[in-house]
Amino acid sequence: MSTEHVLDDRPRGDARARIRESANKVPEVTVYFWIIKVLTTGMGETASDFLAHLLGPIPAVGLGGLAFAASLVLQFAVRRYVAWIYWTAVVMVSVFGTMAADVLHVGLGVPYTLSTPLFLIALTAVFVLWYASERTLSIHSVRTRRRESFYWAAVLATFALGTAAGDLTATIGLGYLGSVVLFAVAICVPPVAHRTRLLGAVTAFWTAYVITRPLGAFLADWMALPGTRGGLCWGLGPVTLSWTVAVLALVGYLAASRQDVRTA
Repeated sequence: MSTEHVLDDRPRGDARARIRESANKVPEVTVYFWIIKVLTTGMGETASDFLAHLLGPIPAVGLGGLAFAASLVLQFAVRRYVAWIYWTAVVMVSVFGTMAADVLHVGLGVPYTLSTPLFLIALTAVFVLWYASERTLSIHSVRTRRRESFYWAAVLATFALGTAAGDLTATIGLGYLGSVVLFAVAICVPPVAHRTRLLGAVTAFWTAYVITRPLGAFLADWMALPGTRGGLCWGLGPVTLSWTVAVLALVGYLAASRQDVRTA
């Protein structure tokens, strides 16, 4: 999606807007943003399963919950976007969110046919409340505590929706590789629809954001799981480690180059 005007509702010539931009808490949407987002969702999927096998489900969920809470506290504590802090929070949304989704479905028995529409309603409610309060859904204006709260509520809701919708599609028998192809095609639809003016910037951005979750999760599962389950049998630990290294390398590059920070 275009990085020039996606969700950008600021006056171009407003000097005060340019000053306030330095305190924005969300990165500029570039190709690196989408690559890292897909990597974090896949890494969160395999890391969750790896930790559950290593530590046991209850300790893993407890540890994941503490790390998730700590990452959000740190993200809210800083006064501007800091690459490693922001993406640590996104990673923990993915890791703990996967654990919570497993508890909801496996532990509590909530079917995906029920959770998918419920999470869609929850996401819609977040957007309605966000716009009613702030009169904007722009990710380029996340400069106050309240807007940041709405933003992370939307991130959590999109992750939950993507998890449920992705797992729901798994029941149609495509397998991991087939699902990867399905969602790889699906994630191309929002930017194309936006460029052809069939979708607005906000709708296109958040639709693609939802799709990153099943795309990354199915890709990671396909690489990690055994051939008897349709995977490449690389193992949960190696896939988690390799994807973590890739995330660290890309976030380190962005922290050094600041290519995801708007300067004008």
